[in-house]
Parts: sequence; C-alpha cells; structure tokens
Amino acid sequence: MIVVMDHRASDGEIEEVLIRLKKIGFQIHLSRGVERTIIGAIGDRSILCDINLESMPGVEKVVPILQPYKLASRAFQEENTIVKAGDLEIGGATIHVMAGPCAVESREQLMKAARLVRDAGGAILRGGAFKPRTSPYSFQGLEEEGLKLLAEAREETGLLIVTEVMDVRDVSMVAHYADILQIGARNMQNFFLLREVARIDKPVVLKRGPSGTIEEWLMAAEYIMSGGNYNVILCERGIRSFENYTRNTLDLTAVPVVKHLSHLPVIVDPSHAIGMWRFVPPMARAAIAAGADGLIVEMHPNPSEALCDGPQSLTPENFKMMMDDLKKIAGLMGRKMP
Repeated sequence: MIVVMDHRASDGEIEEVLIRLKKIGFQIHLSRGVERTIIGAIGDRSILCDINLESMPGVEKVVPILQPYKLASRAFQEENTIVKAGDLEIGGATIHVMAGPCAVESREQLMKAARLVRDAGGAILRGGAFKPRTSPYSFQGLEEEGLKLLAEAREETGLLIVTEVMDVRDVSMVAHYADILQIGARNMQNFFLLREVARIDKPVVLKRGPSGTIEEWLMAAEYIMSGGNYNVILCERGIRSFENYTRNTLDLTAVPVVKHLSHLPVIVDPSHAIGMWRFVPPMARAAIAAGADGLIVEMHPNPSEALCDGPQSLTPENFKMMMDDLKKIAGLMGRKMP
C-alpha cells in the first residue's frame, strides 16, 4: 500500500507515520515528490485492520497497490524515474544511445568502436566481457581483461560503460569497472543475481527474458528495488513467438504499456530482437516513436569478422545514418539527442 501525506504535512508528522509502520513490521520506502510525499509500505495488510493510519496527523489517504509489483508501480510513484549515470540522465527529455560490439575482442577493435560511437553521437559504450553463449564451444569473452579494456576506452573517449554481469561472484568486479551493469535476458529471473545487484550503487539495465511476461519483468525489477537499488532501466529486447524469420519478435507494445504501469525508464534493444542488421534501423526509429527512453544497439568496426553476433551488427556507416535519422524522430517526439 501507499500512504499519501498531505502537502502541508510536517517532517515530524511524516516521521511519526514512518515509526508507526516500522514498529508493526512494514518495509518502508519514502518518496518525496514535488507536491506530495508518498510512503510505500510493504507487508501484511491484515495487520492494518487494528490501525487507523488515516486518522494520524498529516495523512491524506491510504491507497492499496493491487499489482504484485509495488515499488516499480506507477501507483507508488507517479513521476517518471530519471536514472543518473555519470552526467547522463536516462528517462528524461534526452534520448541516449548505448552502442558498441557484442563482445570485447581486442584493444584495437574496442578503441575503434568507441571512437565511432562517440563521433556518431552515442553516449554509452556497450561491450560484453562475459559472453553467455548457447554453445560451450563459442567465444566466451575476455572476462576481466575485457573489463579493463572497457575502462581504458572510457578514459580515452569519455563514454560511459555498460556491460553484462552473469554471476553473483562477479558483481563487485564488474561494478568496479562499469558505470552501468546489465542483467541479460537469460538471467531476468536469476533471483540470486538480482538480489546481489540490488546491493550496489550503480544503475542496472534489466533485459526482458525471451519468454517473460510484462508482469514477470516488472517483478524482476521489484527484486532489485526491494533490495535498495532504485536505479533500474528496463530493456525490451524481443520475445519468443511462433515466428522464426527473425531472431525474436520485438514487442514494441511493451514500451507504452510498461510506461503506463511503471515509472521506470524503458529502452529497446532492436539488435537482439531482430538478429539481422538491415532491420535494426527501422525498429530503432519505431522504438523512439513508441516512447522509448533510449536504445542499446550493436555496432562493429567490421561485422564480417566479429566473433559474436556479426549478422546483427551495424557497420560504422549504417550506425551513423541511423543516428542521424533518430535525431529527427526525437525532435518530432518533443525530445532530443546529444
């Protein structure tokens, strides 16, 4: 449930409500908005039968949250959440693009990709140091050496870094190097991993699983938020359907639906959704038109030589053309790009 405080409520009155709720065993999350202070209370509602919170000074009303996800719900927080990563704000008026190779392969490859992303207007460099692959014989990534190369690319270009973490044992190491941690689609419901990234003070990109419903996706975000990390960025990257021409089916309806249900920012990954580079730019344009707060796309200096996901990676030239188109569409949507 949420306790909506009167706009004239004093700090003392707010504190009294907090003390009362904590005393009866509720987990408390305080949100101070422009016009209202909202107290999110998670616990056994039956306990409240003996307590009349609405009679307490400063309380305007008590509203139950019917969805199973509480902290991620729009009912808990009406204003959009803006996630800050370095000097960037994700979820605000500016649309940011995360781009780079699927995997960090070498210093030369990564540095070239980073400069291309920066020069085309990208704000964040993506690159996998740990690569979860369907086949155990495929390239699995450079691991910590790849993380060091990503950090070096950040120093040279000024781009922030987003990379995937796969194992609870690696969370602190990845967080040491990266600005934003990514939870991949296969790990959307790896609850031990979600609890671990909830402990860090870094933004988390949470990808939707290939068979995950919107509610399950938001419940995964709830795991991270309930552990104390509210800096969650949701990422739609395609779901499994009966269609097998493309790698996955990009569910663009999820963008406006999730933004209606939740206050969290939503970005889209058209590269993994489509799996074929020629269809990535039109889906990227459609994502921005649907209201996405950003994109994460794959771009490789030479896709034909990529060790991972070459067929879905844009060339530098195609990436630059896409970025130019996105700036026009962002303007039509009343937003902007760097």
